Amino acid sequence: MNIVRIATYFLLPFMLSLLLVPICKKIGFSLNIYAQENARTVHSGKMVRMGGLAIFVAYMISLACFIEADYMWNGVIIGGLVIFIGGLIDDIYELKPIFKLMFQATAAIIAIYFGGITLGTITLPFGIVIEPGIFSTLVSFIWIVGVTNAINLIDGLDGLSGGICLIVLCTIGTIGFMMDRTYISVFALILVGAIAGFLPYNFHPASIFMGDCGALFLGFTIACISLMGFKTTTLVTLALPIMILFIPISDTLIAMIRRKLKGVGMMSADKSHLHHILMYRLNLGHKKAVLVLYSVAALFGVCAIIMFENETIGTILLVILLILFEIFVEATEMINPKFHPLLGLSRRLFGYPKKKLYDNEKK
Repeated sequence: MNIVRIATYFLLPFMLSLLLVPICKKIGFSLNIYAQENARTVHSGKMVRMGGLAIFVAYMISLACFIEADYMWNGVIIGGLVIFIGGLIDDIYELKPIFKLMFQATAAIIAIYFGGITLGTITLPFGIVIEPGIFSTLVSFIWIVGVTNAINLIDGLDGLSGGICLIVLCTIGTIGFMMDRTYISVFALILVGAIAGFLPYNFHPASIFMGDCGALFLGFTIACISLMGFKTTTLVTLALPIMILFIPISDTLIAMIRRKLKGVGMMSADKSHLHHILMYRLNLGHKKAVLVLYSVAALFGVCAIIMFENETIGTILLVILLILFEIFVEATEMINPKFHPLLGLSRRLFGYPKKKLYDNEKK
C-alpha cells in the first residue's frame, strides 16, 4: 500500500463521520434519544446517544468504496448490521438483557456460519497441531459475544470506549501488515477513520455519546477482525488478540467475579470498573482517567507487536505488565477487600506496602 492510498482509507471515513455526528445529534434531540442515568454513569442531564450512527454509516460507505465484498466480509457486514440495529433499538427503548443477547447471538452466528469467522488451526511447540473442530465454533461464538459486551461495558467515560477501540484497531492493523495480511490492515484503518471523526465530539466534555449502537457495533467488528487476523495461529499469536483487548476483557472478567462474590446479578450496574477506580478512588478526574487507560491499552498493544517480533522479549514485558496490573487490582480492592495475594505475600516477606493505595473513607 502506498501512502496516498493509506491516507484515503483513513480520510474518507474520518470526514464522513466528522460531518455526520452533528446530524445524528439533531436526530437524537428530535427523537428524545438520551442516555439514561444509572449507578454506573458519570454524566448528568440530557445527552444524545446516537453517535454510533455516524460511525456505522461512515464505515459502511467507505467499505462500499474500497472493499470488494466476499463471503467473509458479507458475514461481518451483515452481522454488524444486526448488532447495530439491536443497539439502536436498545438506545431508543431500553431492551431487556435477554433481547440484547439475542441480537448479539444472531450477529455472531451470521459471522461464524456465513462469514466463516472462526478460530483456525493452533500450532503448539514440538510440532503439535490442534484442529479445534466444533470447539472452534463454540470458542469463536463466546469470543465474539464476549468482546462485544466488553467494549460496551467500558463505555463509561467520555471518549474512553472510542479511544480504546482506536488503539486496539491500530494494533491489529499493524500486526496484520506485519503478517502480510493487508486486507486486515485496510479493514481496521477504515474503522479507525470512522472513530477518529467521532472522537472530537465525544472527548471530555462530550456533546454526544456513541450509545449501544456504536459500542456494540465496534465490539462485534473488532472481535471479528481479530479472529480474521489470527485465524491460523501459534501458541503466541493465539494470545495476541487477548493482549490487544486486555483492558475491556480484564475489566469485564473482574466485574463478573466481583458481582458473583457480592451475590448480585451479572448485569447489575456499579461504579467499580477500571475507569471508576481511577476517577473516584484515585481522584484522577475524568480526562486523566481516560488518558491513563489509553496509555495502558497502548502498552499492551506495543507488547503484542513486540511479542510477534520477538517472543522472549514480548513475554517478559507481558509478565511485568500483568504483575503490575495484579498489584493495582489488589491495592484498589476491585475484586474484593480480602483479595490481595501478592500484596499479602509482600507484606509478610518485606513488611511493605504498609499503607493502602487509597483511603476507604474517600470511596
